[in-house]
Amino acid sequence: MKTPYRILIVDDEDNVRRMLATAFSLLGHETHCASNGQAALNLFSDTRPDVVVMDIRMPELNGIDALKVMRTQQPRVPVILMTAYAEVETAVEALRCGAFDYVIKPFDLDELNLVIQRALQLQAMKQEIRNLHQALNTSWQWGHILTNSPAMLDICKDTAKIALSQANVLISGESGTGKELIARAIHYNSRRASGPFININCAALPESLLESELFGHEKGAFTGAQTLRQGLFERAHQGTLLLDEVAEMPFSLQAKLLRILQEREFERIGGHQTIRVNIRIVAATNRDLQAMVKAGTFREDLFYRLNVIHLMLPPLRERQEDIGLLANHFLQKFSSENQRDIIEFDSTALALLTRWSWPGNIRELSNVVERAVVMSTGAVIFAEDLPAPFHHPVSTKTAFRQVQSGERNLKEEIKREEKRIIVQVLEQQQGNRTHSALMLGISRRALMYKLQEYGIDPADG
Repeated sequence: MKTPYRILIVDDEDNVRRMLATAFSLLGHETHCASNGQAALNLFSDTRPDVVVMDIRMPELNGIDALKVMRTQQPRVPVILMTAYAEVETAVEALRCGAFDYVIKPFDLDELNLVIQRALQLQAMKQEIRNLHQALNTSWQWGHILTNSPAMLDICKDTAKIALSQANVLISGESGTGKELIARAIHYNSRRASGPFININCAALPESLLESELFGHEKGAFTGAQTLRQGLFERAHQGTLLLDEVAEMPFSLQAKLLRILQEREFERIGGHQTIRVNIRIVAATNRDLQAMVKAGTFREDLFYRLNVIHLMLPPLRERQEDIGLLANHFLQKFSSENQRDIIEFDSTALALLTRWSWPGNIRELSNVVERAVVMSTGAVIFAEDLPAPFHHPVSTKTAFRQVQSGERNLKEEIKREEKRIIVQVLEQQQGNRTHSALMLGISRRALMYKLQEYGIDPADG
């Protein structure tokens, strides 16, 4: 026997409630019935159902308004709406409010049961994903670096080799490209993994504080030094120290850093005891250190000590194959953090993300997805959930030049072909959306999004 579920059935028609309650009870499920939205909300809180099947048009409180309240109370409980054929547009709008799917009256019980099973399977799958992410947060694996980019895959291969060595590493790249992530990968896959990984941003502190942070100080070394303080070099013993934004390190401190790299020893500020350390230095910068050496603002000898191995990370605009992968990763992350059940990006929204230039790289993408999760009211991120700059279309002049030069818009051609195939399958299946979705290898709900996106009349398919 299949696993029994608690199903809340909401409809103002007695015969519909009785029919559904009887059918699902015979399948071994526990059913609860309500005749309007307000009564449904009371049962929803008391019974904590696994799934809700609810009509849209009801007295006192309609299905969409009840749905909105349910989403605030228990956002992970899937709600399936029942609607008359003429209300399809309303039902599609309800999907934006967080409904899992809808069925059109009169509906086939097998079809409704299939939708319920899919909803519950999806909930179980998402719970497994949440559990997996929670487990991953307690350990470090190469899986933390998400990429399909050939350039980044080569960097990952190089990083795996570098991790086994003791060499100092210089990681360069634009802000937000993941330099700290690569540094952590080097540390946690090295023989120093059991030691500390310590990170300091050299641009975040004035010279006097930066020196104290790095080297530590003795008690009474300067005004305010009331106790002995270990520096980061000392605390990083047997581990790795990441000098982030190393190009911003004051010139006077660069000589002291050079000594540590050469001798692996130093003295605290105000102290005379020589302290020896066994550390690995990883430096990161978004600037051209060679140009700074030529300009005399960065020590040449220090540059060569840091640049034993050099990794140059590509910007996100050169890793377009990674944008969707990373966007979906951040979608899962921020949906979980905000206790939301947002499943996917609408194809238009994903296209807007893919063609953006991302001057802030992965950090900017993370911020945009987090904002979209907060602003979205349903289970899907739509284009309107993205910030305003993403909505600016290509100018007429640009489009004209593309046509003149013979450029072809691949995404538009794919969409036209996708629309043709959907219409063809709908015709073959005589308009049955459930069977059409199975033939197309997508969910019924995804098919309904496509029908709306392409303006396909369900009556025609």
